[in-house]
Amino acid sequence: MRRKRDSLIFTAALLALLTLSCNHGTLFSGNHRMEEERWSMYEPADFSCTVDDTASTWDISFSLRTSTDYPYRNIYLFVVTSFPSGTTVTDTVHAILADSQGRWLGRGAGDLREMTIPFKSNVWFPEAGEYSFRVIHGMRDTILRGVCDFGMNITLREEQVK
Repeated sequence: MRRKRDSLIFTAALLALLTLSCNHGTLFSGNHRMEEERWSMYEPADFSCTVDDTASTWDISFSLRTSTDYPYRNIYLFVVTSFPSGTTVTDTVHAILADSQGRWLGRGAGDLREMTIPFKSNVWFPEAGEYSFRVIHGMRDTILRGVCDFGMNITLREEQVK
């Protein structure tokens, strides 16, 4: 019961912050919520966005929100990027979520923790059109417990934001 209340408070605060904050320079921001804090490797987090600007450079990051019930101190992610032309590229990302003593990294309150995971920095999109990103967890468990949601952000490289 307490976890649901904390989750609702966190979600409301996050929505308020997103509503009030300036999104200048944000190409895409999306979130994939996990049912019952479980992420199946057969249910990837899918995101897509349309890119018109092929000259600017961008930073791509992920956000991972877990409960302290998450059983590992790291996570592996497989990221499949599909270009408008149909070409696909697969990357593997490894992120450390807790230190060797088990202390959670990132920020959070109560039993919820949020971590920003850098994916690509200073990249440009070579083709205009629809890009798709499919993120699959690469852990040994088929169903990864303790994962609340997974997000993706694409923002204009800082020095280009005016």
